[in-house]
Amino acid sequence: MTQRPPVAPYLTVTPAAAAIAFYGAAFGAAQKALMPALDGLRIMHCELEINGGSVMLSDPFPEYGKTRPPLPNDFATVSVSLEFDSAKAVDDTVERCAKLGAATEAGPMNSFWGTRFAVVRDPFGHRWMLNGPLA
Repeated sequence: MTQRPPVAPYLTVTPAAAAIAFYGAAFGAAQKALMPALDGLRIMHCELEINGGSVMLSDPFPEYGKTRPPLPNDFATVSVSLEFDSAKAVDDTVERCAKLGAATEAGPMNSFWGTRFAVVRDPFGHRWMLNGPLA
């Protein structure tokens, strides 16, 4: 059994299969686990490795709990932060995300806290904060 990180975001996203493909193309996510639902239509659980950490996700299952994917133009209540090795990696990731349908909400810019910083909202409504050290 693999060791899970002590804290990992768990996203409700629809359609989960498309999000898995997007996160692979945009962030280089590697699939560690995938469990399709018994209905054959939804993903019950997926674990992705991104930047050495884990992000887990599933389609919504209202019959099992009160979660939902973000609504269009809804304010985010949570963001996922990714730390990169370089400022260029932030710029490259923002460019890749935009080509794949994400909206750039901030940056890329040099922040007052000493990183190259950007915020993107993926096509499924989740917000990602990107940081990389300035040279």
